[in-house]
Amino acid sequence: MLMVAALVWLADQASKLYVVRNLALGEVWAPIPSLERFFTFTRTTNTGAAFGLFPNVGGLFVLIAIGVIIGIIMFYPRLPTEHRIVQVALGLQLGGALGNLTDRLTRGSVVDFLDFKFWPIFNVADSAIVVGVLILAFYLLREDFQPKPVPTAEPPTEPPSLPRVDAERTE
Repeated sequence: MLMVAALVWLADQASKLYVVRNLALGEVWAPIPSLERFFTFTRTTNTGAAFGLFPNVGGLFVLIAIGVIIGIIMFYPRLPTEHRIVQVALGLQLGGALGNLTDRLTRGSVVDFLDFKFWPIFNVADSAIVVGVLILAFYLLREDFQPKPVPTAEPPTEPPSLPRVDAERTE
């Protein structure tokens, strides 16, 4: 989990650093010119939640991110981590939360730049969080719908014999 989180955090921060150094705020760059109608890098800032939801409440999202990070770390030992998919999902969520928290604490807002034109502009951390949540939800739903093993019934045993009472009474 920690390895995945570290890789997500590094990829997120490296991509944001590249965008900040090479694009002015609001500038658009089409890395693949033939796909410009569908995808560009568009540098924006976000003070709200993922995909620009709830702008101007960044302080609240700092607290939420810290809570999510602490929650993942504290409850990690209690979750079904024997399955690699759970470890990957939690690593994606942890790395994404750390990436956006780093931005909020160092820049005051989150750098967003992945612009698919039909969706709000987002970043690598947002993607990691969403994919991690989807993987974990899929895993948990799949587990809920797996047939549970039916306890095998042992062959019935005869009840212990009781002393026989004669039907006739003697007076």
